[in-house]
Amino acid sequence: MRALWTSASGMKAQQLNVDTISNNLANVNTTSYKRQKVEFKDLLYANMKKTDLADGIGRPVNLQVGHGVMPVGTSRIFMTGNLEHTENPLDVAIEGEGFFAVETPTGEFLYTRDGNFKFSVDMDEMRLVTSDGYTILSDFEDEIIIQQGLQNINISEMGIITAENEDGEIEEIATIKLTKFLNPEGLEAVGKNLYKATVASGDEIPMEGENRNSTLRQGYLETSNVQVVDEMVRLISAQRAYEISSKAIQTADDMMSMANNLKR
Repeated sequence: MRALWTSASGMKAQQLNVDTISNNLANVNTTSYKRQKVEFKDLLYANMKKTDLADGIGRPVNLQVGHGVMPVGTSRIFMTGNLEHTENPLDVAIEGEGFFAVETPTGEFLYTRDGNFKFSVDMDEMRLVTSDGYTILSDFEDEIIIQQGLQNINISEMGIITAENEDGEIEEIATIKLTKFLNPEGLEAVGKNLYKATVASGDEIPMEGENRNSTLRQGYLETSNVQVVDEMVRLISAQRAYEISSKAIQTADDMMSMANNLKR
């Protein structure tokens, strides 16, 4: 009986859907988190009767029975979240598309929209890093170093970092690197608000000069783009679909039980 396996595929699909929605809700307060959604496709069809229409005579429609559903991917919605004012000069939000480029201790290049930056102090120097200590890269792919004695650090809309020295003069330190991808949905999430480039996302495209169409906001952080009400509605819909599939399995079981008891 196809209904058993078809309904089972529906329950598995909706379980994955609930898992994804749950992860979205869990990250409702995660800085720069981008919500995910599951994409589904129907499975193969059994052709019991095909069309045989010829010269306007014959069967005009097929007789087909499907075999259920399967998840084919989880797409990430890179819609910009709201900007939250923090008054922290090391908090930077990207207004528009793009990612910050970071380098891990192993030399791997990753990307993030989380602008909750920190200083890592080494002797008389301060290095701009993420909350996990990963290096924030400049447009020359170098470390961003703040020398001792510099104060009143300012980050412009174009990502230019300046500071005031002991003589009261303004020094330009570096420019924060911004990059984008042809297909950001192809990025692989590796946790800690970080993404890794893949073949599907394409190579990074540095956003420089006229190509830099996004701005940075110092003292702001981008919030999650998860809408709790929308996710709750999706959660209820997924739960109901799961219940309906389980009901179909129970109905198929009752029908098989009736057929089994015909001889009694």
